Amino acid sequence: MAWKYGGDTFTGNHCALISLWSGTTGQAHVTLRPSRTQFFTEEHLSLSCEDDNNGGLARQTLWRNNSEGKLLQCGDSWGKKVGSSCSISMLLPWDSGSYWCESSDGSTLISSMVNLTVTGGSVILQSPVHPAMEGENVTLTCTTKTATSNLPTDFYKDGSLIKTEPAGRMTIHHVSRSHEGQYKCNMRGHGKSPSSWISVTDKPSTSEAPSTPEAPLTSKAAPTSDVPSPYSSTQLIISLTCHLVIFCPYFISTVLMVSIYCQRTAGNKPHENYPDHTVIDAVTTVHHL
Repeated sequence: MAWKYGGDTFTGNHCALISLWSGTTGQAHVTLRPSRTQFFTEEHLSLSCEDDNNGGLARQTLWRNNSEGKLLQCGDSWGKKVGSSCSISMLLPWDSGSYWCESSDGSTLISSMVNLTVTGGSVILQSPVHPAMEGENVTLTCTTKTATSNLPTDFYKDGSLIKTEPAGRMTIHHVSRSHEGQYKCNMRGHGKSPSSWISVTDKPSTSEAPSTPEAPLTSKAAPTSDVPSPYSSTQLIISLTCHLVIFCPYFISTVLMVSIYCQRTAGNKPHENYPDHTVIDAVTTVHHL
């Protein structure tokens, strides 16, 4: 059965698959209690429009497109408004379909679309309501109407058997885009569940670069550079001055001592030659005589 909304054409039946419409603004999301997309008949369900910051959104209206292709808002032939939530006291197969949130005037789609399945069978598959983020673990649980049975269970993806678990539960570790697809389970002795679509979103990129805080530490390691910093030049000048202060007294004293010695040596030379002058004078006197 085909139905239209916002210029797009969709198809659905009472075993509709969980999906998200990519044309939404992402301002809010549909919250389900209990948090799953497959339900047994006569179960209770509460739906609300919420965002991560403000919780319940008062100025919104929950809509659905059921298996008959009718677009109806909460309180109009389905559900009952309870505050900011919409309550369905007893689910029936025709409650299967797509659910979403709109602004109160109906002009803006403010959430993604979530498809619910209400089955009259004896087995359902519990899976995430909203897309999983890359790298997260996703757990799928096969449940019977009476209780969760610890029986061997086969899990299928896109119609192919991928794993058999002994206790009705399978965990997909570190999901990626390759894990997207339709999943269902077959609990031995109880039967098969309807299919559910598992979506995976990209991991958001962080705006903070991990290396940014380390940059100052790297710059502080600059003393290994050949260019001396101003602080090291000051140390060099102080060290040189200290050496000069210590060295100068020794140098000056040495120069003075050498100077004094030279002066004494120069003063002693005439006195040492005095006998030679006496001899010359004596010889000159004898010559005159």
